[in-house]
Amino acid sequence: MDDLIEGDGPGPNPGNAPEFTVSEISGAVKRTIEGGFSHIRVRGEVGRLSLPRSGHVYLDLKDDRSVLAAVIWKGTAARLTHPPEEGMEVIVTGRLTTFPGQSKYQMVIEDLRPAGAGALMAMLEKRRLMLATEGLFDPARKKPLPFLPGVIGVVTSPSGAVIRDILHRLRDRFPRHVLIWPVAVQGANCAPEVARAIRGFNAITPGGPIARPDLIIVARGGGSLEDLWGFNEEIVVRAAAESAIPLISAVGHETDTTLIDHAADHRAPTPTAAAERAVPVRMDLLNWLRQQDGILTRAMTSALGARRQRLADLSRALPRPESLLDAARQRLDLAAAGLAPALRHRGSLARVRADGAAARLGPALERTLARKRLGLGQAAARLHPAALNAQTRQARTDLDRLMRRLDPSREARRLSEARARLADLVGRLDRTAGHTIAMRREQLGALDRLHRTLGYTETLKRGYAVVRAGKAVVTTEAMARGHAALEVEFADGKLAVTPLGATPKTAPKPAPPKAGPDQGQLF
Repeated sequence: MDDLIEGDGPGPNPGNAPEFTVSEISGAVKRTIEGGFSHIRVRGEVGRLSLPRSGHVYLDLKDDRSVLAAVIWKGTAARLTHPPEEGMEVIVTGRLTTFPGQSKYQMVIEDLRPAGAGALMAMLEKRRLMLATEGLFDPARKKPLPFLPGVIGVVTSPSGAVIRDILHRLRDRFPRHVLIWPVAVQGANCAPEVARAIRGFNAITPGGPIARPDLIIVARGGGSLEDLWGFNEEIVVRAAAESAIPLISAVGHETDTTLIDHAADHRAPTPTAAAERAVPVRMDLLNWLRQQDGILTRAMTSALGARRQRLADLSRALPRPESLLDAARQRLDLAAAGLAPALRHRGSLARVRADGAAARLGPALERTLARKRLGLGQAAARLHPAALNAQTRQARTDLDRLMRRLDPSREARRLSEARARLADLVGRLDRTAGHTIAMRREQLGALDRLHRTLGYTETLKRGYAVVRAGKAVVTTEAMARGHAALEVEFADGKLAVTPLGATPKTAPKPAPPKAGPDQGQLF
C-alpha cells in the first residue's frame, strides 16, 4: 500500500510511479477500508429509507454534518427486532465496504437497535398517535366480554409460567375448555406469530370440529421495553382491533403498557387478573343461585299463605250452603205444587167460558129467529100475495143462509177446536215447566257442589284442622296460649284440647272435666 502513495526518491517523480487500472485501485481501496473497518458501531438518525421488492433495506445514517449510506441485506432485515423508521435514532453494528460501480463506500448493517429507551419511547408515541388517528383505540369499537365463555383461546408461550398461572386460576374459579396457540413472546418472530394466532382463532368456523373461542387472552410475563416490543408492532395492534372475538390483553406487569392494551377490548394488569376477568367464581354463582332460590321459595310460600288465608277469610264470610239453597228449593216446591192446580183451574175457566158462550148463543139465536118470523108475518099480512110469496121466498132464502151461518154444529166445531188448542197449550206448558224445573235443579246442584268445594270442610279433608276458642278462630300460638280450652275440628269430628303452658284469662281455674270420647289433652 505504501507503494501506491510514496515514490522511490526523496521528491515527487511521476515518471517512476506504477500505473494501476481502475479496478485495481478500486479493489485496493476496498481491501483497505474493509480491513480497517471490519466491525464498527455507528450512532445516527435514519434519513432516506428505501424498501424495494427484493427485501433488502437501503437507508442513510446522518448527523448534523455528514451522511453515511448503509444497506441491510434481506436475511438480516428479517431478523431485526426493531425495523428502521425514518427519523429514528439508532445504533447500528456492521462493517464498511465500497461499491466500485459508483466509487462510493457504504456500511453493511448486521444489527440495528434504537439509541436508548428515549428513542424507543419516541417511536412508540409516534406509532400510538398514528394508530389512534385511524380510530383503532376508539372505545366505541370495544366489544363487551361474555359473562361465562364456553371456550377460551390463549395466545402465549406454551412453556412459561404465564400459561400455568392462567390454567390454575381458571381451574380454581370456573373450569373452562381452553385452546392454547403457542407463539414466541419475544424477538423478531413475536409480532407475526401473535398476529397470526389472533387471526387464526377468528378464522375458526363456529360449529366445526375445533371449537371456536368465545374469548381470547393474549398474555406474556413482565420484561423490559425491548422484550415487550413485539406487542407494540402495528401488525399485532391491527389484528387485535380487527378481532371479532372479544380480546383481553395481559402483557407484562401492571406498570407495563403496550399498544395492544389500547386496541384490546379489556386490559388486565397481569395474566392472572386476565383469567379472573374471563370467568366468574363458580361457588359465588352457586351461592347466589341458592340465595335466589331461597328468596323465591319464601316469596311463593308467603304469597300462597296470604292467598290461602284470604280464601279462608272469604269462605267464612260466605253463608251456609243450606241458606243459599233453601229459599230457592222452597220457591221451586211451591211453584211445582201450584203448577198443576193452576193448569186445571185455567182449563176449567176456559171450559166455563166456552159453555157460557154456547149457552148464550142458543137463546139469542131463538130470539132472533122469533123476531124475524114475527116481522115476516106482519109484512106478509101487509103485502100482496104474489109479492108476498116472492118476498117470502127471498126471506126464506136469507133466513136459510143466516141459519147456515148460525148453525149450532158449526159453533160446536169451533168450540171443539178451541178446546184442542187449549189442551195443546196445557201440554206445552207442562213440558216447558218440567224442563225449566230440571234445569234449575241442575243449577242448584252445581252451586251446591261449588259451595262444598270452596268450603273449609274440603280443606279439612286434605289434612288441615281449624282451631277455635269458643266461636273465635285461633290462628297464632299466642292466641292459643291465652285460652284454657280449645276445640280442634278435623274432617271427621271435633276434639277438645288444653294448650300446654296455657295462661287462662279468668282468675279461678275450673276443675278439669272428665275425658270423653271427643276430648283430649296435649302434653
